[in-house]
Amino acid sequence: MVSVKILGTGCNKCKALEKKVRELATRNNIDAEFTKVTEIEDIMKYGIMMTPGLVINEQVKSYGIIPKEEEIINWLKGN
Repeated sequence: MVSVKILGTGCNKCKALEKKVRELATRNNIDAEFTKVTEIEDIMKYGIMMTPGLVINEQVKSYGIIPKEEEIINWLKGN
């Protein structure tokens, strides 16, 4: 199972990123567990400067943007 964390306080970009990653995981039959990290202190532990942040299997993959679908799929598959 893939561990996915969405880092953000609940802004529109954060919600859009979560929706996109959930849809891609479902569409590609990827078993993923989602966690929302909304506390500023917890977000800062990942060393990102902007939200939304995307963490897959405890590795920061992106922050401040909504990545392209191909990138997200590759990350979810472990590439």
